[in-house]
Amino acid sequence: MKQHSKWITAVAALGLSATLAFAGTNTGDGQHHGFGGHGHGHFAAKLAKKLNLSDAQKAQWKDIRKASREQNKAFFEQAKATRQEFHAAKQAGDTAKMDALKATMQSQRAQFKSIRAADEQQLVSILTADQKAQFDALKAKWEARKAARQNKG
Repeated sequence: MKQHSKWITAVAALGLSATLAFAGTNTGDGQHHGFGGHGHGHFAAKLAKKLNLSDAQKAQWKDIRKASREQNKAFFEQAKATRQEFHAAKQAGDTAKMDALKATMQSQRAQFKSIRAADEQQLVSILTADQKAQFDALKAKWEARKAARQNKG
């Protein structure tokens, strides 16, 4: 049962992080809206600073994120509804319903990964060679931290 709870938590966290990633906004003036300034806009601003993105690159990246949110809006809403159904089933102790939703949630998790990968590919396409190298180094660091967290749990 403990492994089952970890899986549920991981899927919920993935869904939340993806939602935050696509829901954050940044006005470009250092003011980040929603979630007390700790949503995707904050992350985007920090990453833009680390990569030393030009204003044109920042605008392109903002357009990429906006288009992705709009293109995938229906999917995000459906994934949220699935998570809510799963949560309600869990609260009710309906293991049959939870089991029935697992395949859907796994499919949605794969789709979240695909969306993030496509967005990342578009971001990388607007970077210079030096910025891409810096991004690859940052990504390797993030993945190492993620692996360390997974090995702990």
